[in-house]
Amino acid sequence: MTFNSASIFPKQSSLKAIKPFDPWRSPLCTCPMKWVVHPYTGCSHACLYCYAANYIPKHSTPRPKKDFLSLITKDLSLIPKEALIELSTSSDPYSWPEKELGFTRLVLHKLLENGARVLITTKSSFVVRDLDLLSKYRNRVAVAITITTLDDKLAKIIEPGAPPPSERLKAVKLLAANGIGVVVRLDPIIPFINDSYENMENVISSVAAAGALQITSSTYKAKPVDFKKILNVVRMLRGDRVAEEFKFLYFGNSKNVVSGYRYLDEKQRLDYMKIVREISYSNGLVFATCREGFKYLHTPGFNCDGSSFAYRDITELP
Repeated sequence: MTFNSASIFPKQSSLKAIKPFDPWRSPLCTCPMKWVVHPYTGCSHACLYCYAANYIPKHSTPRPKKDFLSLITKDLSLIPKEALIELSTSSDPYSWPEKELGFTRLVLHKLLENGARVLITTKSSFVVRDLDLLSKYRNRVAVAITITTLDDKLAKIIEPGAPPPSERLKAVKLLAANGIGVVVRLDPIIPFINDSYENMENVISSVAAAGALQITSSTYKAKPVDFKKILNVVRMLRGDRVAEEFKFLYFGNSKNVVSGYRYLDEKQRLDYMKIVREISYSNGLVFATCREGFKYLHTPGFNCDGSSFAYRDITELP
């Protein structure tokens, strides 16, 4: 999917805080047209595989945007009333400064009160703090929570600053119990780290039991900064020989580059996604991929990012 934001979002030059979603011109992006808000620059989760750390200085030190709340108010007058707005794509809206500053809650309230449809994408169980708002506007809200593994010890290695997945699973259950459409991102799947069938089945069956409605998945796409970190983890967990094999998977074929990212071989990516889809379907979940080029694997009628559930009251679903 190719975005032409100049024609689709004609007022974007006037916007300061709410921006058109930019998929970095990836030909594999299947997201719907939407807007993005980042209350903070950077993210305290410090995930080793984070692509944003490659281009945002001091990414693991989150800081609030200057004059953010006043800019949001101005921007809301320039975009469609029921626009789909995502919080957030390159920083988590619920990393640690939110507990003190509350920018995300203020923005969330303002967006929903103004009529927007909101997709929250987070790795934090702290999202449940805003359960009152999410429940009130549940037919215009969806929450996507990333869970790459249910092994708290492994998660602490690859996602050192994020809440443990056991807490995220509790958040899935609480949100779902209150009628919020919850999507779980099994994303990314990293060879030799969290790619075992056991890990994928454990995550998917557990979130299905907790009330999640959709799995969105993808494989790890490498950038120089994050690849070095992940390579060191593979070496620590699996040894030098496997680390070299991992390196070859990404750098052994110069053709596996898309929009500046190093990809796994297409067949290997497809094999992973078929496994995730099979497990998802066996647990009664919607399935989609993220920037993989396999849209034909997606459950028809549902957006890859999980935003479909911001357009329906899930308590009325059959």
